[in-house]
Amino acid sequence: MGSVHEYKRLENSIVQKIKGAVIAAGHGIIGVLRAIGYFLARRYTVVFVPHSEKKVYNFQITVLSVFLFFLVVGSIAGASLWYGVSYNSTQNVLFGKDSRLKEVQASLDQLRDETALLLREARGFEMAFSGALSALSPDFKTQKSPSGDLGSFFNIRETPEGMLQEVDDVRRLSAYLSSAAEPVKEIGAMLNSQSALLTEIPSIWPIKGGLGHISMYFGQNENPFSGQHYIHKGIDISTYRSGDPVLATADGQVVTIDYTEDFGNYVLIKHKHGYYTRYAHLLSPRARLGQRVQQGEVIGYIGNTGLSTGPHLHYEIRIGSDVVDPYRYINIRSSIAAKQGR
Repeated sequence: MGSVHEYKRLENSIVQKIKGAVIAAGHGIIGVLRAIGYFLARRYTVVFVPHSEKKVYNFQITVLSVFLFFLVVGSIAGASLWYGVSYNSTQNVLFGKDSRLKEVQASLDQLRDETALLLREARGFEMAFSGALSALSPDFKTQKSPSGDLGSFFNIRETPEGMLQEVDDVRRLSAYLSSAAEPVKEIGAMLNSQSALLTEIPSIWPIKGGLGHISMYFGQNENPFSGQHYIHKGIDISTYRSGDPVLATADGQVVTIDYTEDFGNYVLIKHKHGYYTRYAHLLSPRARLGQRVQQGEVIGYIGNTGLSTGPHLHYEIRIGSDVVDPYRYINIRSSIAAKQGR
């Protein structure tokens, strides 16, 4: 029981000390505030005495009013300084915007020049494109010409309000080119089909690198062994040496590899559309029987086998059982290229 009473007395003592400290602090704060109040409320008399005999002016001020006066003046000065700095910063930003605007204006002028050049080029494209369509097929232009014909594009049309003329021109040109894509695709398909056809029929020089010259043409010739005239069923191409690569002149399949007294070593290739090609007097064949070869692939080498007066290639083209002049087919690709270039 004694210890409990001792604890209670200690607790009450601490509470009383804290309470006393709080009260003392409160009185101290109130005292400070009163002192500040008395100081701010202290009055001073300001007297204005003129040099003449006129009336003397005086008025009373307090410390608080002086403090408030300097506070207001300081606030006005600070605000003025802040607005001045902000104004200068805004001026600098506007100056930068103005410079950027001039650059954009210059770019826009350049864009207008480029647009004008593009439209001039488009006129030339329209003429060339129409000519190409007409050359490919008389009916191609009327059937496949895009609805957004470039000729109508150059007609005067009203520009939507608020849109730059150049932007409207580019949009209409873009629409025309988009609509022209389909005819261009069809032209590409047509050219691809033509290119595929040229690989299916004999149409290239049968010796690699374009070597050799024709030493005997197709048709009536004098037999170099008997001296009698006969029908030569192919052309003879000579390079004056053995071993030059011989090429398949079209895609096809090797159907015969043989040796005869007349042709020596020869290769016979079957092509599409009823074509056959024979390559005779070979030093040795390279192709295998049944092999599918592509146009331009090496199938053998020039030799002097069989009934031959020297190293050369005897080259034949047959359509079914009929022989035709190979020289007419050798020039197919060069003739088409010349027409396309013209």
